Amino acid sequence: MSPQPLSAILTDIVETDRDHLTLADLTARFGGRAIGALLFVLGLACTLPLPPGATTIFGLPLLALAAQLALGATQPWLPERVKAREIPAAKLRSGLARAIPWLRRVEAVSRPRLAGMFSPLGQRLIGGVCTLLAVVLILPIPLGNMLPALAVSTLSFSLIQRDGLIAILGHAAAVASAGVLALAGHIIVRALQQAWALVAAA
Repeated sequence: MSPQPLSAILTDIVETDRDHLTLADLTARFGGRAIGALLFVLGLACTLPLPPGATTIFGLPLLALAAQLALGATQPWLPERVKAREIPAAKLRSGLARAIPWLRRVEAVSRPRLAGMFSPLGQRLIGGVCTLLAVVLILPIPLGNMLPALAVSTLSFSLIQRDGLIAILGHAAAVASAGVLALAGHIIVRALQQAWALVAAA
């Protein structure tokens, strides 16, 4: 029997009438695909327009899970207090409701391929890349969360689908994230240097 599509599981979550969900609830719901699915949901949550500091709330468990994947784990482990942390269901439902139609379209054309992308080394590589991206998501970088979070969601979705083509797209998004962040950092440094030069010349 084929496992339930991720979009169907997320639809059940969207339709819940609970005010809060916990990571323990999500872990139980995702079963054997929990580590990839949790990375997907947490990455997706970080793409939402959240108040300052909220990406840190999602980024810390994302960092822990990505690091576990990089070390070869196949099932997630989180401290009990982290698993019990409540996630506002309304905010999560809003983001998932927008993502599910797109997810269904991708699931319709996705299939297992390029299996080498998911060898033990390939999965560790995905975990390592997601770990670096999670570090970026924790940092208070204005508007710096969208592309890294999208890369995490894409890579984790490729794990669930075992679709190497999606994994390649995820790695490409991660490289693009690094490029954008490097460019932003360069612009900020140059602006600070010019401001300092103006102050020194005054």
